[in-house]
Amino acid sequence: MRDRDVAADAVVEAAAAAARESHAQIVATLIRVTGDWTLAEDCAQEALVQALQRWPAGGVPANPAGWLMTVARNRATDVLRRATVERRKLRELAALAPTDAAPPAGEEEVVDDRLRLIFTCCHPALALDARVALTLRTICGIPTADIARAFLVTESTMTRRLTRAKTKIADARIPYAVPAGPALAERLPGVLAVLYLLFTRGYDGGGEPAFADEAIRLARLLDDLMPGQPEIAGLLALCLLQHSRRAARRDSAGDLVPLDRQDRTRWDHAAITEALGVLSRAGDGGPYALQARIAACHATAPTFDATDWSAIATWYDALARQSPSPVVALNRAVAHGYAYGPAAGLALLAEARAGGALDGYPLAVAAEADLTARAGDRERAAALFRRAAAETHAEPERRALLDRAAELLPPGSPPS
Repeated sequence: MRDRDVAADAVVEAAAAAARESHAQIVATLIRVTGDWTLAEDCAQEALVQALQRWPAGGVPANPAGWLMTVARNRATDVLRRATVERRKLRELAALAPTDAAPPAGEEEVVDDRLRLIFTCCHPALALDARVALTLRTICGIPTADIARAFLVTESTMTRRLTRAKTKIADARIPYAVPAGPALAERLPGVLAVLYLLFTRGYDGGGEPAFADEAIRLARLLDDLMPGQPEIAGLLALCLLQHSRRAARRDSAGDLVPLDRQDRTRWDHAAITEALGVLSRAGDGGPYALQARIAACHATAPTFDATDWSAIATWYDALARQSPSPVVALNRAVAHGYAYGPAAGLALLAEARAGGALDGYPLAVAAEADLTARAGDRERAAALFRRAAAETHAEPERRALLDRAAELLPPGSPPS
């Protein structure tokens, strides 16, 4: 019985791995040929179901991805034939190799299909949340229920949103294509923004870790398919560096561990090494490359106290000039506070908060609390940490902020 259970688990894992690797290619190819997003997704999903039914008895095929592609193609052919769809589409489907051999990775049509799918899902005509959700569902193959949970909506609501996004693509005649020339340079930042938002939805304290993994996988794919694009390399390096700290970001109780207290032996040093190699191709000028340079300063420091904060402050100065935003200004203030003293950080923080852009943002209050504590005003810092905790909605962050406040309270002070 135990051996059969182990074998069954191995089959499930093989099917899941093959689906992860080939899902986007299968869906992209079938969308191009049939023009039907729902049919393409359904056929890819049915191929996985059949794998789970057949592989335990017949064994995992030598080329699982090719097997899934063939089954999905055959299913699409059957559906179109029964629906008496025009002969041209059937001929195009029949032209796909009816073997278990996956198309070569460098084959132009395969590359184009996957790029088409990414650029279509991330088209600026769609709302940003719709782009992220469509990317998760169509390219990553993540179940609608899981996407709905991340967006804090019901599965039926998310199903309707995805349907509306696909309908808009059809009604607006959004081309299933990779833009060329100047249009590519215009659209690429939007694609990268979707991938980075996808990453942050998985990396944040209450996020779905699988989303961060998928963002890294897609960034790798984009880097492979579009070599020589420095901002793609910058985004991939940034995600790898941030993700390398995931195992150390929580303690055994599940509470967040701040950067200065993390066990650096638990960081993924193989990912850091990979990221530094990718970063060497990214240049210094783009926003993702600049953020990756900052993350690399943290990743390569043996201890928190050994961090090169003056270099981080310099990189933030460059980022603030190129991509100014309230959050960049906030992080720049923190960096200057560590590089040149808390007074310098508090002065920049006051500038960043002028005009109210950071009002209601708990991390701005937490940053003020940290700088205030380092300046020596422990009571005010504790009060600010408690205020930040009251303003945050994520329970792990709230507990971490209250812990910081408790550490600063004088002996005998009542708990918050």
